[in-house]
Formats: sequence, C-alpha cells, structure tokens
Amino acid sequence: MIDTKDHILKALLAGDRKSSSQQVTKLLESGLSVKDIYEYHLKPALVQVGELWEENKISVATEHLASAIVESLLNEIYVNISSSTKANRTVVVTCLENEHHQIGARMVSDIFEMHGWEVLFLGANTPKQDLVNYLKMMKPNLVAISLSIYFHLPMLEETIRLIRNESKKLNILAGGQAFTRGGQEVLQKYDNVKYLSDLDTIEEYLKNYKE
Repeated sequence: MIDTKDHILKALLAGDRKSSSQQVTKLLESGLSVKDIYEYHLKPALVQVGELWEENKISVATEHLASAIVESLLNEIYVNISSSTKANRTVVVTCLENEHHQIGARMVSDIFEMHGWEVLFLGANTPKQDLVNYLKMMKPNLVAISLSIYFHLPMLEETIRLIRNESKKLNILAGGQAFTRGGQEVLQKYDNVKYLSDLDTIEEYLKNYKE
C-alpha cells in the first residue's frame, strides 16, 4: 500500500487541490480499492484536519477549504464506483439535523452503491421531521445516519424515536466521528438499530445483510 496520508494532509492544509488529486490518482493506479482510499487515506487526513482546528492550530477557513477539496476528490473518485449486480435494495443516507459535515456520509453512500444498492443521499443538516416524512414516502430497506458532534447525541435519539413511531422494523445504522467519545449504549436501547464504526464494518455488514 502506498502511504500518501502525510502528502494528502500537507496538500489539504496548503489548499492544494491539484496535488491532492494527484495523490489520489496514484492510489487508484496502484490498484487500491476506493473503500481503502477512503478509510485509510482520506478519512485519517480529515480527522487530523479536524483535530488541528480543535486545537486552534488552523483557522476555520483552512478547515473549510480542506473539506471542500476532499469533496472534490470524492467527485473525481466516483467514476470508479460501479457494481455489476443490483441488490434491489434502497438506503437513505443522511446527516443528523444541525450536522454540517457530510463527507463521511458521502463515503458511506459510495460503499452502498458499490454493493448494488440504490442510494438516496440527503446530505447535511436534514431536519428530523422531514427525514421521517421522506422515509415514510420512500419506504427504504435501511436508513444510515451520520453524527459527527457528540453533543448532538440527544438529537439522534429523538430522531430514532420519531422513526420508530412510524416504523418498528426499519433498519437504522448510525456512525460517525462523534462515537469515538462514546454513545453506542444509546443505540442499544432500540431494536434494529446498529452502530458501525468504519467503512470496513459497513462493507462486512452489507456482505451479510439480511432483511
């Protein structure tokens, strides 16, 4: 595996989109899977960017630019995402209300698509009642909710309760950077709600998925 994490981080902090793109191209040409590029190169770089921002070592502007570059990289990588089979299943992927970081959710969406799922990606800051109404209308097999801020955990639980009021059986996945600080016990109170920590566990879940 080509170790380009440091190069990508340096390019992101410098706002160098061209260099970032070149590093990702090298990884693709080396034969590395899209999932591994996401999990072991782009995600660690983004986590470090976030940590630097929390420590006041970089500005909000630098953090925003780095995030924007990574989103552009996901757009470039998307042409490499394909599935020869269709799972005949639908997932709604969304970020919790007041959550404005959608990159992790986008990566999750791509993993589902690579496994043949139809993906309905709602993006950042989806109001909880709008989400519930959309799920009622679309009737997906599964909903995946991203949570990056630990203090939004009560909002996640409220959203789960609203979903459960409409559907007792809809499978719910939750994940995101917030859970590195805990909170998995909240999910254990509800049936058919599962925490998945990373893209590797999501892929394993999809390989063994049963209704």
